[in-house]
Amino acid sequence: MEDVQAITDRARELISTGNAELESAINRAVDEAFEAGYKLDESKIVGTVKASLVGLGVLDELVNDPLVEEIWLNSPDSVFVAYGSKSERLQVQFSETQVRQAVERMLRESGRRLDRSEPFVDATLANGSRLHVVIPDVTAKHWAINIRKFPNSVLTLNDLVNRNSLSLKMAQYLKHEFLNQTNILVSGATQAGKTTLLCALLDFGKDSERLISVEETFEIRTNYRDHVAMQARQANLEGVGEITLRRLVRESLRMRPTRLVIGEVRQAEALDLLIALNSGIAGMCTIHANSAAEALEKLKLLPLLAGENIPARFVEQTVERTIGLVVHCELGADGTRRIGQVLKANPSGRETSWSGVDL
Repeated sequence: MEDVQAITDRARELISTGNAELESAINRAVDEAFEAGYKLDESKIVGTVKASLVGLGVLDELVNDPLVEEIWLNSPDSVFVAYGSKSERLQVQFSETQVRQAVERMLRESGRRLDRSEPFVDATLANGSRLHVVIPDVTAKHWAINIRKFPNSVLTLNDLVNRNSLSLKMAQYLKHEFLNQTNILVSGATQAGKTTLLCALLDFGKDSERLISVEETFEIRTNYRDHVAMQARQANLEGVGEITLRRLVRESLRMRPTRLVIGEVRQAEALDLLIALNSGIAGMCTIHANSAAEALEKLKLLPLLAGENIPARFVEQTVERTIGLVVHCELGADGTRRIGQVLKANPSGRETSWSGVDL
C-alpha cells in the first residue's frame, strides 16, 4: 500500500505542476516506480492510482452504495449516512488529508472554489449528487461535508402512491392541476420530498411545452423534450462573475418558456418569480416552510428583500393572483415522506380565499 500511495503522490505532483496530463502522469509515475525497483502488477496499479486521482477517494464506496441517500462528515472520524431517512454513524476514520483530497477531486470539474475568502461551496457532482462544504474558520476545526444523492430514475406519481406518499385520488388531482397550468408552490422541511414531488409532476409535461429550470445547483430531473436547465454561479477569485438566481429568472423570460421552475426560493428571487408567473407563464417552485399556510406567508415576505421600494400590498396581491395551489410535504418520525396538506386558491373579486383539499 505504501508503494501505491507513493506512485499516487508522484502522479498528483506531476499533474499539479503542469508537467503532465492525467494519463501520462500516471504512466510516468508507474514507470519511475518500476525503474526504482518496485515490484507491482502494472495493470492493477494503473487502475488503482487512476481511481484515487479521479474518483472520490475514500468516499467512493459510500457514494456508489445505492442504499445511501446522504453522506455527511463532521470531522474525519465523525461520518454519518442516511438510509431511508434514518441516519447512523459509521465506524470509519479518515485523515484530514484524505478528506481534503476527496473534496478537491469533487470540485475539480465543477469550476467552483473553496478557500478562506469563500468558505462555503455548493456543487453538482458528475453522478448528479449535490455537494455542500463548509471549512474553518466558519466551522470550529474540521471541514463539514454533505453529499446528497438522488435516484438515477425520476419517481412518478404512481411510484409515490405505491410508497404511500399520497393517495391515488390526490395523484389524479395534482396531475389535473398541473396539466391545467396551475402555478404550484411545493413546501416542506428539508428531506421532506419537495423536489421528488416536483419532478414527478414534471413527468406529465407535454411535448409542446418549453421548460426552463433555475436552481442553485442542478437537482431537477425531467424527461421534458424541450428543456433548458440553468444553475447559479459564485464569484471567481477576483470577486467577479457571480450569477444569481434573480439574474437567471430574468434571463429565462427571454428564452420563450411556457413553464418555469425554480428549484427553491430563499431570497429576493421570489419577486422575479412572481413577476414571471404574473405574466402568464405557468410555473412551480419549492420553499422551506412548516405548513402550507406558512409557505404562503413566507412567499409574501421574501420579495421584500429585493428593496425598500417594494410595496408589501403589491406582493400580497401578486401571490394571491398567481399561486393556485400549495402542496405541503412532510417527513414522519419513521422516515416516511407524504403529502400532509394541500391548499387551493379560490379567487373572488379582489380577494382570494384558501381552502383545504381532501387528501
